[in-house]
Amino acid sequence: MYVPRIMIAAPSSGTGKTMVTCGILQALKMRGLSVSAFKCGPDYIDPMFHRKVMGLPSYNLDTWMCGREGVRRLLSGNGKDMQIAIIEGVMGYYDGIGGISTRASSYDVADATSTPVVLLIDCKGISVSVVPWIQGFLRYKEESHIKGVILNRLSPMMYSRMKQMIEEETEVKVYGYVPVLEEGMFENRYLGLKLPHETKQLEEQLVELGEKLSQTIDLDDLLDLAQDAGELCGSGRNTWECQSAPPFREDKNRELRIGIARDRAFCFMYEDNLRLLEKCGARLVPFSPLTDTHMPDRLDGLLLYGGYPELYARELSQNDSMRREIRQAVSGGLPCMAECGGFMYLTESIVDDKGKSYPMAGVLKGNSYYTPSLRRFGYLTLTGGKVFGKEVGEIPAHEFHYYDSEDCGQAFAARKPLSEREWACMVSTDTLLAGYPHLHYYGNPAVAEAFLDACGSIVD
Repeated sequence: MYVPRIMIAAPSSGTGKTMVTCGILQALKMRGLSVSAFKCGPDYIDPMFHRKVMGLPSYNLDTWMCGREGVRRLLSGNGKDMQIAIIEGVMGYYDGIGGISTRASSYDVADATSTPVVLLIDCKGISVSVVPWIQGFLRYKEESHIKGVILNRLSPMMYSRMKQMIEEETEVKVYGYVPVLEEGMFENRYLGLKLPHETKQLEEQLVELGEKLSQTIDLDDLLDLAQDAGELCGSGRNTWECQSAPPFREDKNRELRIGIARDRAFCFMYEDNLRLLEKCGARLVPFSPLTDTHMPDRLDGLLLYGGYPELYARELSQNDSMRREIRQAVSGGLPCMAECGGFMYLTESIVDDKGKSYPMAGVLKGNSYYTPSLRRFGYLTLTGGKVFGKEVGEIPAHEFHYYDSEDCGQAFAARKPLSEREWACMVSTDTLLAGYPHLHYYGNPAVAEAFLDACGSIVD
């Protein structure tokens, strides 16, 4: 499979990757090109900007959660028939698991997919020193995949001189620059950027940004670079033998109705997870625990993914009929998967950062409460437990939350990579899988199969 593609990466976090990536996507969209967007790592929020604000398909590529073969398959499947795929990096280019490895880094994704990389360099307070900086990144790995740079926060008067210096003293091409822009286009919260609907006039700002970058970045040369990317499977250099289909059982005849909480409070979900469930015969029925007074009818299963339930705890708590129906359904045996915020919603209450308690669904004992720091942050492997009564083997996962709960479950052992740290987590029964870890079903499709089999047993 051939997918024209590039990655926009950076030496560190906070250099403007998301803003510049969105600006380039907007500029390409305004040209009328068919574009797909991807995000390295487990991030949920950045792809929302691609999807909800710009109307572009966007997916995650994560070599820890899905494996190197998995990201190749997802990139080829989601990028096919597109004129270009833009992959946004995560953190610093070489920063991977444990803070001491390149595994699951932006580099790892670029290496797994043989994607040309354009490094975004923040030029505030730096000039000649940018050359050894670039040289170091090029030499750290024998094949760095870095083919060019874009210079961020640079004066137009300095650009031509900086471009000449960099191209004469390194082997990379300079693809343009980003002038110093007004602050505040993308605002932050404790789990990352604020969500698109919370940012005023964001669509108008992105159109303006796209117009600016059309003038300062050489989009034609970026398109040429994307065309030079090798095939993702087949024969020849930088290619791989791809399996014909993911290792899961497609069964579109099952016709399962799966309710999925999807609103401002529950919005952290991988599009590829949803598409996989649909390929396996699920009809996903969205509803809002915030604003709907009743669950959808005739459900065979329920999905409660993560998000920000703590920001809407009062509204969720006041929706008595929804809380009651979900408690009765899940306690009564409706198969349910609940991750992070969805897990918190199933506990007795959420206690916010001011100490106020809001009753929740009450399916699970204990309360969820605010903590002042990230809890068990990062990648992990789940072992030792069953999923809907079935052995599924190891499950790659990740956690990213400030809230914690009085009883996080004991069904699985969670182990941090490159570390001796381990703890118990997850509630698992024949009809329920709930806990703080987030899962990507391409990392272990048996999880999705077990859930759908449990939903199918309701139908049978």
